[in-house]
Amino acid sequence: MRYELIIFDWDGTLMDSVPKIVACMQAAAREAEWGELEVGAIEDIIGLGLPEAIARLCPGIGPAQAERLRQRYSHHFVHENTTPMRFFAGVEAQVARLRERDQQRLAVATGKSRRGLDRIFAETGSGGWFHSSRTADETRSKPHPQMLNELLEELAVPVDRAVMVGDTEYDLEMAKAIGMDRVGVTYGVHTPARLAASQPSWVAHNVNDLFDWLYG
Repeated sequence: MRYELIIFDWDGTLMDSVPKIVACMQAAAREAEWGELEVGAIEDIIGLGLPEAIARLCPGIGPAQAERLRQRYSHHFVHENTTPMRFFAGVEAQVARLRERDQQRLAVATGKSRRGLDRIFAETGSGGWFHSSRTADETRSKPHPQMLNELLEELAVPVDRAVMVGDTEYDLEMAKAIGMDRVGVTYGVHTPARLAASQPSWVAHNVNDLFDWLYG
């Protein structure tokens, strides 16, 4: 078994949720009277905690307007927007395959809020797949490595027996900061060149190749 603990990012790594995130952020920005946001700019901040994402996406935004944008984004994501979100093809079967192994532990480190992650766990029945998880609102946002350090401590796994899997440089940079192995996936939002800059242990171009490598 290559790793005792595999830590996954969520959006763009396990779940194809990017189109919904983009649509909700665009609607929220209009309603908060910030203006139009480009798709590429929104994709660039996926993976950060929501306050950090808004600050980077809307430089100079004031506290009240940022809070309005945050509230409208959350409203659209939960109540208004109907863009479907599904696991990438193969994820459910491949996670089940990993869970069949003795002593294999799985976790999530995400820019989502705890409320948001628990909601999607409940909607998809996937909460039981993971031994632990960390969200951006209960620790520090990526790329700070605090959420990884907390998972390692909670699960009593040394850093050299764990790996972080994600589709953004934020995922890979937080792992790099503590000397953790890291795997990039190119089917998410950041380009292969951006992922390569973080010196990943491996780069996967599709779900099956990713899990085959992790299973090795």
